[in-house]
Amino acid sequence: MKSVAALALIGSAAAFAPAQTGKASTKLNAFEDELGAQPPLGFYDPLGMLNGDCSQERFDRLRYVEIKHGRIAMLAFLGQITTRGGLHLGGNIDYSGDSFDSFPNGIAALIGPDSIPTAGLVQIIALIGLLECGFMRDVPGAGNEFVGDFRNGYIDFGWDQFDEETKLQKRAIELNNGRAAMFGILGLMVHEEIVPLGYDADLPIIGHLA
Repeated sequence: MKSVAALALIGSAAAFAPAQTGKASTKLNAFEDELGAQPPLGFYDPLGMLNGDCSQERFDRLRYVEIKHGRIAMLAFLGQITTRGGLHLGGNIDYSGDSFDSFPNGIAALIGPDSIPTAGLVQIIALIGLLECGFMRDVPGAGNEFVGDFRNGYIDFGWDQFDEETKLQKRAIELNNGRAAMFGILGLMVHEEIVPLGYDADLPIIGHLA
């Protein structure tokens, strides 16, 4: 999970680039008006992932990664605050009679002496693989409008009824919420790991992680 969060932050860094000089500046100017470049940072690329002869194809790939990691992070953060708020699935997780709420929250639910059974972890990974290969991808020729549009011609919750301005606004909201969630879930993971070191902060919404 730590590596996923790190990759998420690297992917998100490509969305934003400080002013450059010379040829690099000319290239970057092509992306200054892309969705997500907004005050106060503007187009900000601290890792220089768009330096040099960067094509639109490379930018689209980085944006695709950023959006997908943002969506994963939003689900992860929501899962954290939901389970830490005391909401769990009913019933048992295995035939031994272990209930869902008998396992710890956060990283400890996946790694550690009190983690869920291996069979449960395998099922989670299998589900992620199924979603990744079968649904969470951009199918060419399916009429998708933008990078990260996974409707693929069969999922539409009223998107086509919005005008272009509303569509851009909603895409910007998703992008920014995803960026915030990537930092949020990384922060929770870091705090959870430093609790054994004697630092147990009372975090907003989440409370104590111990």
